[in-house]
Amino acid sequence: MSTLTVLYIIIAGVIALLVALFQYKYKTKQHSKLSLLFAFLRFITVFSILVLLINPKFEKVSYYNEKPNLVIAVDDSESISFLNQDQKVDSLINQLVNESELSDKFNIDLYKFGRNTESLDSITFSEKQTNISSLFSNLSQVYKSSNAPMLIVSDGNQTLGSDYEFSSSKYKHPIFPVIIGDTITYSDLKIQQLNVNKYAYLKNKFPVEAILVYNGNQLVNSEFFVTIGSSTVYRETINFSKENNSKIVNFTLPANSVGVRSYRAQIRPLESEKNKTNNYKEFAIEVIDQKTNVAIISDIIHPDIGALKKAIETNEQRSVSIIKPNEYINKSNDFQLVILYQPNNKFNSVFDEINRIGTNRFIISGTQTQWSVLNSKQTNFTQTITNQVEEYQPSFNTNYSNFIVNDLDFSSFPPLDSEFGEVEFNTTNDVILYKTVNSIITDEPLLATFEIGNKREALLLGENIWKWRAQSYLNHKSFNKFDDFIGKIVQYLASNKRKSRLNLNYDSFYDGSSDVKITAQYFNKNYEFDAKASLNISLKNNETGDVITQPLVLKNNYYESDLSNLKAGEYTFTVSANNGESTRSGSIKILDYNVEQQFLNANVTKLQRLATSTNASSYFIDNTSSLISDLVNDKRFSTIQKSNKNIVPLIDFKFLLGLIALSLAIEWFLRKYNGLI
Repeated sequence: MSTLTVLYIIIAGVIALLVALFQYKYKTKQHSKLSLLFAFLRFITVFSILVLLINPKFEKVSYYNEKPNLVIAVDDSESISFLNQDQKVDSLINQLVNESELSDKFNIDLYKFGRNTESLDSITFSEKQTNISSLFSNLSQVYKSSNAPMLIVSDGNQTLGSDYEFSSSKYKHPIFPVIIGDTITYSDLKIQQLNVNKYAYLKNKFPVEAILVYNGNQLVNSEFFVTIGSSTVYRETINFSKENNSKIVNFTLPANSVGVRSYRAQIRPLESEKNKTNNYKEFAIEVIDQKTNVAIISDIIHPDIGALKKAIETNEQRSVSIIKPNEYINKSNDFQLVILYQPNNKFNSVFDEINRIGTNRFIISGTQTQWSVLNSKQTNFTQTITNQVEEYQPSFNTNYSNFIVNDLDFSSFPPLDSEFGEVEFNTTNDVILYKTVNSIITDEPLLATFEIGNKREALLLGENIWKWRAQSYLNHKSFNKFDDFIGKIVQYLASNKRKSRLNLNYDSFYDGSSDVKITAQYFNKNYEFDAKASLNISLKNNETGDVITQPLVLKNNYYESDLSNLKAGEYTFTVSANNGESTRSGSIKILDYNVEQQFLNANVTKLQRLATSTNASSYFIDNTSSLISDLVNDKRFSTIQKSNKNIVPLIDFKFLLGLIALSLAIEWFLRKYNGLI
């Protein structure tokens, strides 16, 4: 309480005393013992009211005990059950949870992890991927300001994400690994990795690279071979020793027919091998008979061009050539799509040639675009020429209907530089992104597509799209989402198929350990996205004849069916909307491969290094007798007494209001009782 506040309270006391004496000493002619009581009550009332008006503030301190948190994270992947350790893990978790010494000292928080990290309610050991690094990334913020040692129950084998030995540095607390699995080293041959392109072209040969690994001390030989159906298409004898324990095999295979071709790579196992699952691996390749050639025509050098080339060529079915305007005329028949980047007066012949042969085009404008040329060489839109630059941020249109587009969190993307002024379209257009200026969404298109007869075009009104690709990487830790977005635009522009009310998005084949998802968009007769439609998918296993039917779930501006639990095999499917009002069919192949079954041993060395680097200890699940006592007796994890100091104003103390009411009530009652009122 400040000195000034104390002075105010003293003045309030003096004023209250003067008021009480004036009321019952000076003004009253007859004095009695009651007069002093009345004066005292009046003093209390007036003084309390004045103090409330001054409203001094007091420090209120409360104390509480805070126990440290014990974070128990359990590996919920299939490798635990494959190593026959699931019952041991269940028993250990029950022991830890029910141990009174631990619960007395710690607040116990349970998590499980596979592909993602979740709170633990039940353990199924059914996750097809293990991402240990996500555990540390997700929980580092949760326990940033508390004392929270972690007990991680895992075999230490990671199949997804960054190296957890380095990402563990984000978690600023000791990490105690409980190592699951067999630590005995067995002789083992395995296919460590198989590298192959996703697409191949008809009548060509495609390369395959196999990395083979031997774990053992003896000199051994085996045979590596690749089959398709019952036919062997490649065979090679491989020799290994303790020193020469890995081989890289490179070869090519012919692509003789269009469609998805499935292969099986195998290395013949040793007689003493314990795990033979990792001796084979299936792979597939889609053979296509044509390639989409895209030309980026530009008269300037700009980072946008490189970003577009990289995004488009992530799909191996597409090839990009960057050429000058004067080079296009002699190569015009080589391209199915042209991207005109910031046209100027050198593009006159390019527009004439495009109009002559009817090639689809994607126009990208910017600060170096000559709009007088662009306005005169086409009639689909007209830009008001102001010679002023404006920055526009994107706003996603959820009702875009030409193909499935996902929101990439466009609102977080940096603005593009463009010509200030309105664009007037002379044809019907479909807007993908609207312009946003100063957080105000306008009805002006930033990115739009339109169709004129059998021709398709797109228009992007802004440069520096390379910043979008960079921002997408920051948002999603990958370029894939942005590249897929550009790829869908290119796919739409490179095709002249009629618009469909039901659009599907899926891959021809999936790895057995990856997510299998089919997405769809359905539009009403006005080609507006229908969020109230009923979509179902019916899948048939081509080998067994089993049929599965399930609904597609609405997610934002698309419907999705998660088929990740399907067994490996070939499937045909049909997606129907509103009881058959619209249907689309297709086929997929799921490869027989389980990455969690490729491990024979726990990664003991890495888990022990993890414990050492975080100033902790590691334990084997068969020898955890000292685990509980070590945690309980570790002086780093002690209960801490903390205090909260709050500044509380006097008006929050309700007893003062009660005192005012009580003093007024007593004064009134006594005066009434003695006939003074």
